[in-house]
Amino acid sequence: MSVKGSYTTAEPLEWNEAISFMNRLYDDGNFTISLLVGCGIFFGLRISDVLRLRKKDLEADETLILFEKKTGKRRIIKINPSFKQHINKCLAKMNVRHDDDLVFISKWGKPYTTNRLNVMFKSFKYKYRLNITHFSTHTLRKTFATRIYKMAGNRQEEMLVRLSSMFSHGSVATTRRYIGLTDKVMMDTYDML
Repeated sequence: MSVKGSYTTAEPLEWNEAISFMNRLYDDGNFTISLLVGCGIFFGLRISDVLRLRKKDLEADETLILFEKKTGKRRIIKINPSFKQHINKCLAKMNVRHDDDLVFISKWGKPYTTNRLNVMFKSFKYKYRLNITHFSTHTLRKTFATRIYKMAGNRQEEMLVRLSSMFSHGSVATTRRYIGLTDKVMMDTYDML
């Protein structure tokens, strides 16, 4: 729980830094968290849905189909081919035996919790010298949204509508705030002086 009056909203990572973070975790032998970070930034799921992924879900060829825990809505996710290679590399190194086994299990054999992961992420921020102030598991989902928006080029408004639908936001204005566009516009206003 945060201190009253404190600011704790997660921020996105820059895409290249997120990919580098995922790869450095893998290189350091932290295959499970490397895969978790990848699933967060490539799938755009809430951490509660990432933590429910099973081996058979990640071994799917091109698409992953699941029902979101929070909304109950069916999501079909296209698996990025280069990320699929990372999935396969991680699963080969991890001790996930059966198709129905959860993937994100700690070294003590227990499923990770969001709280435990957030504690770990705070230490990763310093260990990997990440350029971010407010880093948590929610950073992964925001990184996904920000990447999609930035890559849209002149179709950014269309992407906001798509992201709003994908994230089940009540409006595009909510999605703008979610990825920090409202704050950026407000700060840009001061630059007009």
